[in-house]
Amino acid sequence: MRRTALDMVYELAKRDPRVVFIGSDLGAGALDQMKAEMPERFFMEGVSEANVIGMAAGLAMDGFVPYVNTIATFLTRRCYEQVAVDLCLHELPVRLIANGGGVVYAPLGPTHIAIEDLAIMRALPGMTVVAPTDADEMRRLIPATLEQPGPVYIRVAKGGDPIVSRDADGFEIGKPILLREPGQVLLLATGVMVNRALAAAEELAPGLECGVLNVHTLKPLDAERIVTLCRGVEFVVTIEEHTRIGGLGSAVAEVLVELGPAMPGFLSLGIPDVFTEKYGSQDEVLEFYGLQPGQIAAAVRRALGRDAA
Repeated sequence: MRRTALDMVYELAKRDPRVVFIGSDLGAGALDQMKAEMPERFFMEGVSEANVIGMAAGLAMDGFVPYVNTIATFLTRRCYEQVAVDLCLHELPVRLIANGGGVVYAPLGPTHIAIEDLAIMRALPGMTVVAPTDADEMRRLIPATLEQPGPVYIRVAKGGDPIVSRDADGFEIGKPILLREPGQVLLLATGVMVNRALAAAEELAPGLECGVLNVHTLKPLDAERIVTLCRGVEFVVTIEEHTRIGGLGSAVAEVLVELGPAMPGFLSLGIPDVFTEKYGSQDEVLEFYGLQPGQIAAAVRRALGRDAA
């Protein structure tokens, strides 16, 4: 997915002279072709993320559209003040491509695991927050960011994830995509949890029909669409590779209160309020926290009192 994102930045740069790329101590080979062809619009800085954000802000004030790429925790925790004050306060069109959102970097432990990034970036005024589900959706997303007002945070998964998005559905920032019609239950997922939600829905059918909504944009959130889809279902379940505080579950709960007494049952699946204590692969950590398809299906059954399947 990261390779797709960077390839699309290069494609944009070939078409639009405003596009510049800034990396922070990335590995050899990152956008070598762009570096060779457009050295004046390719910058590889060292481990200095706060400085990189200031640099991107300056370029944006000069009329450029910078695309900044490094590890998610470094783009969020390490330079949060610069993102807030340099980018958001001035409503600058800087695009933050965040590698390893969620538990991708599980082998490196809590310092590299980005499980609060969606929450803290969503809290910043004017920040757009997106988490594409697969490489094909990333290919549709990057061109859509070019004219998006203000800064954009793009959460990048590990890569090699199943392709579940569809060309026919198109892509528009802020517009979730219904991949499976709601039944008794509606599953709302973001990022790579969309493919796991679809697998869980297949496991639950036909005894329990579950719709699946790909909420690729957490901010701006399409509250009207979500409320409309949630009317008439028995239960709403949010699924995210993120702490249950402040991410997709919180965002959806905030809009569902509009339904008042008609609000369906609600379950938020994610990582609890802890620094992750499990080292291993992304899949192993997701299993540790009950976020693999079979575990999601079991949690839905329990929530509806249908443990016997």
